[in-house]
Amino acid sequence: MSMKPWHDVRRILCIRLDYLGDVLMSTPAIRALKQSHPGSHITLLTSSSGAVAARHVPEIDDVIDYAAPWMKSSSPHEPACDHAMIDRLSEAGFDAAVIFTVYSQNPLPAAMLCYLAGIPLRLAHCHENPYQMLTHWVRDPEPEERIRHEVRRQLDLVATIGAHTDDERMSFNVPCDDMRAARNLLSAIGVDSEQPWIVLHPGATAQSRRYPPEYWREASRTLASKLGCPLVFTGGKDETELVEQIRADIPNAFSLAGKLTLGELAAVITLSPLLISNNTGPAHIAAAVGTPVVDLYALTNPQHTPWQVNSRVLFQDVSCRFCYKSVCPQGHHRCLTGVAPQQVVDAAVELLQLPSAAQPTVSSETFTFLQIV
Repeated sequence: MSMKPWHDVRRILCIRLDYLGDVLMSTPAIRALKQSHPGSHITLLTSSSGAVAARHVPEIDDVIDYAAPWMKSSSPHEPACDHAMIDRLSEAGFDAAVIFTVYSQNPLPAAMLCYLAGIPLRLAHCHENPYQMLTHWVRDPEPEERIRHEVRRQLDLVATIGAHTDDERMSFNVPCDDMRAARNLLSAIGVDSEQPWIVLHPGATAQSRRYPPEYWREASRTLASKLGCPLVFTGGKDETELVEQIRADIPNAFSLAGKLTLGELAAVITLSPLLISNNTGPAHIAAAVGTPVVDLYALTNPQHTPWQVNSRVLFQDVSCRFCYKSVCPQGHHRCLTGVAPQQVVDAAVELLQLPSAAQPTVSSETFTFLQIV
């Protein structure tokens, strides 16, 4: 594979049509593209939720929100919308496109979009021979030969065209205004951000990745009793009832559910000594900003453990692991219900006792049970 065509690219389209966490896990690879092509302009084509996250990534210069009809998150729309997107990409004059996918996704619809838009260089992992759809085809070895962490997968992809970075951390910028707003919100509910406290995020977009509310409640009650520090719950507007159900009658437990922008949520996580979360977007924000995280990790996908941050990844091994389903196909949720609330408490206490300069204690690249390389 010749790398010469990539030397002179300046306008690069990155495609990641997934959610917040997926976009964040692509940011080290995007940084590698940016650093390896000085003066380049990078545009991210992504979903509406991905677009909100992308605005906090300094390596991304522009964002295009696209409800691609081949993605689960999209709704039916007229084909004219897709023709208009092809025209928009064509008019932008991109030199190259890099398509980021998980290995269960087919990159060819996005490749066809770029092909029809006349983007001359097109890079992606692909299981099958893409023929003319990709000018730079990286045969996808997953899952038959190996399984990599999602961050490593994307870094390996761009490395094939000579893009590298010495900084492989995920990228998320928290604006000063958001930090100020977060401090004010915490102060208003009586939380001193300079003292020990914990953020808890009990929601998740996928039902299969939600630790049961009654388990959250038991763990929270024990934490409140054992540590005596404030517990601050976060979540979307649609999760306020869930948060109230969990924190009811627990002393020193507060809710910011439905009250935070994404930037303010990231600021709250940045200020906190610890996040306890399901495997969802805030867990990846914590990794990006360096906040230790207890990750209640449903075994739906082995590739999304916290990246380069002190963490404890809690799960119960099950024979149906790595189902890639949003709803538990067995209906028992044992990969999460097998995690006792006391295990959550013990993991939280252990992480809170680590010195702030401690190195990550769980490597997301070599998490042995999940066999990630």
